[in-house]
Amino acid sequence: MENQFFVDSEHLSPEALKKKHRLETDPSSRKNHMEYLPGMEIIESDVCGQVMSQMNSFDYSVYTARDVRAALDHETCSVEDFKALLSPAAEPFLEEMAQKARMETGKHFGNTVYLFTPLYIANYCENYCVYCGFNCYNHINRMKLSMEQIEHEMKVIADSGMEEILILTGESRGQSNVEYIGEACKLARKYFRMVGLEIYPVNTDEYRYLHECGADYVTVFQETYDTDKYETLHLLGHKRVWPYRFDAQERALRGGMRGVAFSALLGLSDFRKDALASALHVYYLQRKYPHAEMSLSCPRLRPIVNNDKINPLNVGEVQLCQILCAYRIFLPFVGITVSSRESAEFRNGIVKIAATKVSAGVSTGIGDHESKYTGKEDDSVKGDEQFEIDDNRSFDAMYQDMSGEGLQPVLNDYVYV
Repeated sequence: MENQFFVDSEHLSPEALKKKHRLETDPSSRKNHMEYLPGMEIIESDVCGQVMSQMNSFDYSVYTARDVRAALDHETCSVEDFKALLSPAAEPFLEEMAQKARMETGKHFGNTVYLFTPLYIANYCENYCVYCGFNCYNHINRMKLSMEQIEHEMKVIADSGMEEILILTGESRGQSNVEYIGEACKLARKYFRMVGLEIYPVNTDEYRYLHECGADYVTVFQETYDTDKYETLHLLGHKRVWPYRFDAQERALRGGMRGVAFSALLGLSDFRKDALASALHVYYLQRKYPHAEMSLSCPRLRPIVNNDKINPLNVGEVQLCQILCAYRIFLPFVGITVSSRESAEFRNGIVKIAATKVSAGVSTGIGDHESKYTGKEDDSVKGDEQFEIDDNRSFDAMYQDMSGEGLQPVLNDYVYV
């Protein structure tokens, strides 16, 4: 994958263009992606070493049909079994994997599927991540909602019947500081039973503050666990620091968050190794924090504003289904989310096999829920989206479709006392 995804914008100054090109072409102009920046908390943890040791030694070409058969026959799936299920040798066993995954899903989750919706409250970003529509060099309409606008969007969503929301921002402390996000959490607690965050990684004390403001769980995309590839994709900003991002979920748990979610963005690097690392990140952290709720997702790359050439060409639906089934067999108690990046047909099928949570009524733009839920347009409250989605179904349509598939849609399963 090449770094330069974006055409040079006529809106960039000559100085900005020069800096952008230097970052792309001259690695020596970029800060060491493994070194912490001032203010970043360093925690003592053995999880990263365990995950990376397993990923770096993973040679999926050595696994055979016999290894896959043994993995499927075992009552409990070991790390070695999981590796076999992620290998190319497992692809002919996909139907059998799906049957076993469906059995595990039914055993631990019944026929339930959880519904939620994301709410983007700002799309300002200080990072240069070459595959992301929010990146600081991509010329898009930037927007940051006021508290009044946030509350209005939340009320529109809540009036639809939704009880869980995921609050997202671009990664900009300057435009979306922790206090701003905290105030949004306080508003969300008025309207929703479950409040999630997908924001830039922060320190333990900041996660504690956000939890006190009303946040229940935190989602962080590692993007890719391949540190060398990560360096070529994240050229500027705090997100460039790979280890600080890796430890974000553990800091969130230390800060009191009830749950954390994990993901790699499939298609940035070797998807089989990224899938292994994502699941092992959960596996080892779950053993360290057995009280915590954890979940996984495995989204694929999608086209973005100013570049329609970003597509998940090297990760097909067969491979995606294989990964999801392997996740379920290896981690039977862990929730699995499938986002609106995927088609309605794929999501309808995979929730009957391995996935337990889907988004509905989705917009990855800023201030879009008014038009999506009510049909009213207000161009003064709108910022461009992070990426294109594939499944545009409303909350009502998703609810009806899930019910029609014989599933029980669940809006909330947590009772506060």
